[in-house]
Amino acid sequence: MHLLPVPHFEDLLLASGRTVPELERELRLLLAVKLFELERVSIGQAAEIAGLGKVAFMDELGRMGVPVIDFGEDQLEVEFEDA
Repeated sequence: MHLLPVPHFEDLLLASGRTVPELERELRLLLAVKLFELERVSIGQAAEIAGLGKVAFMDELGRMGVPVIDFGEDQLEVEFEDA
């Protein structure tokens, strides 16, 4: 895996009230969530980016209101037909 340095301003660090390692973990999580939400990476890849296991990452998705499974209208109709 390649590392991508993310510059951050001292103001962000001070405003967040976090240490540098805590801020870095949060930024990795936010990046992973957004990439997953945009369907650019799988849940496993996103969990790896975030530095979490899949279950822990799914918990974070739920906490942030991001669906783990996002059915389209047509897929929902098919699912409910079988119920």
